[in-house]
Amino acid sequence: MSKVTNLAIIGLGYVGLPLAVEFGKKREVIGYDINSGRIKELQSSIDNTLEVSELDLQTSKNLSFTSNLEDLLAINTFIISVPTPIDENKCPDLGPLKSASSAIGSILKKGDIVIYESTVYPGATEEVCVPILEEESNLKFNEDFFVGYSPERINPGDKKHRVPDIVKIVSASNEETANEINTLYSEIISAGTYLASSIKVAEAAKVIENTQRDVNIGLVNELAMIFSKLGIDTEEVLKAAETKWNFLPFYPGLVGGHCIGVDPYYLTHKAQSLGYEPEIILAGRRINDSMSSFVIERLFEEFANKNILVKNSRVLIMGLSFKENCPDTRNTKVIDLVKKLTDNGVKVDVYDPWVDEKEVSKQYNMSLINYPKDNHYEAVIVAVAHKQFIDMGGNQISKFGKSESLIFDLKHVLERKYSDLRL
Repeated sequence: MSKVTNLAIIGLGYVGLPLAVEFGKKREVIGYDINSGRIKELQSSIDNTLEVSELDLQTSKNLSFTSNLEDLLAINTFIISVPTPIDENKCPDLGPLKSASSAIGSILKKGDIVIYESTVYPGATEEVCVPILEEESNLKFNEDFFVGYSPERINPGDKKHRVPDIVKIVSASNEETANEINTLYSEIISAGTYLASSIKVAEAAKVIENTQRDVNIGLVNELAMIFSKLGIDTEEVLKAAETKWNFLPFYPGLVGGHCIGVDPYYLTHKAQSLGYEPEIILAGRRINDSMSSFVIERLFEEFANKNILVKNSRVLIMGLSFKENCPDTRNTKVIDLVKKLTDNGVKVDVYDPWVDEKEVSKQYNMSLINYPKDNHYEAVIVAVAHKQFIDMGGNQISKFGKSESLIFDLKHVLERKYSDLRL
């Protein structure tokens, strides 16, 4: 088996690009993406995900970009980091992963290594991806080529926990390949690596990371619903409970994005295919998916208390991305708020200084406002804790509302005195 002599990163999104930049500091690396527009932007040192700075791209002299598969013919090690979303039925959509495997399989050579970073259910790498590589290449797995799995641990928008700072799980189809891959990642991971016993173990370790968080948030969301009926402030309860050393601090909210709101469905899909019906995991998913309905119900209840008519009322939603200080709007649950409000005849304005309006228009067929008007809304929903909203403060945000209006602070961004409603 050949050593890792040259490297390509397949898929240059939130996961692949930061990885390519880090490797580019240590060795020659090619970043490949089928989106030629994305490649042109990166060649001009522009990253619209905001995960990598212009300076990083300008100074990564060992990193080049291409959308031409033929430019990878000499590569002997490939890292595949493409999205693994769910479909409209909440089943795994392995389309991007299969397409990437097919493309790399078509140029695979004897001795090559293919490493997957995409989140999947346990068994997917060997059951789905490897057969595609074999078919496209006419090579035999674990004899002619070798496979590894090292799950991504990127946290979009997090400038503190970067690629080198997070322990990297490493696994492979045999011990020699595992050692090769471990050595490769050790070049860039200062936090160290963890060698898992098998690819399935590494796949399972990744998928339960976000499943665990999802279930914990689901519990707190359910508690928030209960405390709302009791007239108790959820944040005050949680702060009191946190005084015990082993209490886990999770907070209620909308659970969207490409990880927590998606990954559990990969695990439950695999479990169901084996004849096991998950209970706790799916219960957490149902609760978290229902939070937008809970928010709207509470809003309309308060409208009734204030004698505000729902139909033709104006509501400002502050924030559209799935999390704070990040432009990623994939699977954002804020869009559910927009739909439920408009379905009830509410006129909705959405303000988010982080997101790309063209992307929003393409994804959701909606437009954003440039800045909210003062004294214009019956309600303001602070849906995302962007730094700009925190800096703006309750005094300014309250000015967006009419004299008879309310503020629903989903993220506890504002001082309590400015919030009429909170989760």
